[in-house]
Amino acid sequence: MEADSVSIWPRMEPFLLGALQVAPSSKLSLHYLRKMAIYVRTREGCFPVLGWPMWRHIACGKLQLPEDLAWLYFETFDLLIGHTPEERLEWAECLSQCSSKSELDQQRNKLSVDTLQFLLFLYIQQLNRVSLRTSLIGEEWPSHRTRSPSPSPSDREAKTSSQNKNWDDQAHLSFVQSHLPEILELLVEPGQLSQSGQALRDCQISLEAVRSLGLLLEGSVCRSRAVQPVHRLLTKGPLQTQAGYSTLSRSFPLHKLLSCLQHSLTLNPFGITACLRSGKKLAWAQQVEGSMKRAKIARNTHMAPPGSKMVLMSQVFKQTLAKTSDKLTGANIKIHRCSDAFIYLLSPLRSVSLDKCRDSTVVLGPVETSVHIHSCQNVRVVCVAGRIAVGASSRCTIHALTPTRPLILPGNTDITLGPFHTFYPSLEDHMASVGLAVVPNAWDQPLLLGTEGLVNPSLNTSSNPDPACYRLLPPAEFHSLVVPFQMEGDTCEVPGGLPPPYQAALDENQKRIQNWQKTVMEARLNKDQKRQFQELVEVKFHEWLLETGNRQELDSLIPPAIASLKGSSEPVTDTPQVNDAKHVRNGRAVGQSPMAC
Repeated sequence: MEADSVSIWPRMEPFLLGALQVAPSSKLSLHYLRKMAIYVRTREGCFPVLGWPMWRHIACGKLQLPEDLAWLYFETFDLLIGHTPEERLEWAECLSQCSSKSELDQQRNKLSVDTLQFLLFLYIQQLNRVSLRTSLIGEEWPSHRTRSPSPSPSDREAKTSSQNKNWDDQAHLSFVQSHLPEILELLVEPGQLSQSGQALRDCQISLEAVRSLGLLLEGSVCRSRAVQPVHRLLTKGPLQTQAGYSTLSRSFPLHKLLSCLQHSLTLNPFGITACLRSGKKLAWAQQVEGSMKRAKIARNTHMAPPGSKMVLMSQVFKQTLAKTSDKLTGANIKIHRCSDAFIYLLSPLRSVSLDKCRDSTVVLGPVETSVHIHSCQNVRVVCVAGRIAVGASSRCTIHALTPTRPLILPGNTDITLGPFHTFYPSLEDHMASVGLAVVPNAWDQPLLLGTEGLVNPSLNTSSNPDPACYRLLPPAEFHSLVVPFQMEGDTCEVPGGLPPPYQAALDENQKRIQNWQKTVMEARLNKDQKRQFQELVEVKFHEWLLETGNRQELDSLIPPAIASLKGSSEPVTDTPQVNDAKHVRNGRAVGQSPMAC
């Protein structure tokens, strides 16, 4: 068996979920990470695992990072690595019982991470570094290693769909190819480094250090679907000789390991490029003002391993899409260029990204890791998620239940944060399956993150978020959201309830409705007056539906069989259902609203 039959590729999740969507601090440059790599290997209590107290000492005392930013990196890495739902729920319970900062610190002190993997995690923050060359010419200079002789339509579509580098598997490959020498240097023991901190040519890398590369790399033999960690591929079979692995010393010569990896690196076969090119696709046509609009869904969930499952949705226009399905469970979802749409994805999800969407509502099942909103306009997102991040967006409202502080990235205007305000019958079961609890809930404690870390409101610059770019939703503007589908389950209220000011606002609205009903009843209208009054209310209600755009949302929920009864005198009693099926409804106005006036 020849070494050419072995393929190694960058894993998707470290780049998708681990790299923060902002240019990294200069304190995370290779120069400082080299110093950190030496420090953790020569100080007791830092290796092979790094606890929060020692990372806080390094980050705040050595790198001069704010403590909140140091915790953000530590917490993000912890979100990325595998924890069971039970472990996450236990951690959430412990945090919820902390009533002071000292108690919170004591709890955080129990958390530790793999030292070398955390170093690699910090290094890949350079993924979103903006170079002067890139900012001037728009993209990196061509490379013979990643150049395609003739891009196919799916390649161009992948480039368009990959709005940022976090989703772009070609950017992941280019990053690893360009920075592999530095990545391996961080794994070399201090005794084999020169005075400048660079690795000597004849130095060795231990097998244990190469195991940590499993955070970034994986692969397979002979295009087999059995995906293996990179260290297994390098220690047996065709790559063992090429990589120079010695079973006696349990180590690799650095130069041979580097050459072997560079020769074997290829594009991720489960990435966005492959998904758009050969994934299963669902498409439907929507006639709008004489032009044909096409909405596309591509997925690789039928063949990708855990951690690489994805569903790509693009150009859903003036439609309602609702789905709960095992095909969504544990998948990374990308919603791209959707407009005037209502999207309900009511399954436990791994991550969700919204890119370049506008005038839409997106309601999500529990998201285990992160929801990232980028370059969106007038979008409402409703979710329970491990992390929320929003950047380069305007007039967006996020109703969230999240144990971590929402990230406000540069480029936002008019962002509104509100409490999670809806439910569906299986929501609490889905939350438990991904390890998300109702407390702690930090939806109203955002972090403003700029290019040099957390933003000081007194030092507002063009590269940092404006502290005035967001607001908390005033209770007077608060209304609950009803998921308009019948499903099976036991959840019958918003998990954890609403914050008291928002519950009081709902109670006040309910009181107004009761007073109105009482006033109408006490008016003692006769039959003709009741009919005239009902007609007047309906007219005003439909005017309001049209003015607010809510008419489209209601009409899109009418099942086709019911919509075809337009003009029928029979009452409409059916309710759309979501039961492991996709429901796509026409967005055009048809007949009367199913909502009784």
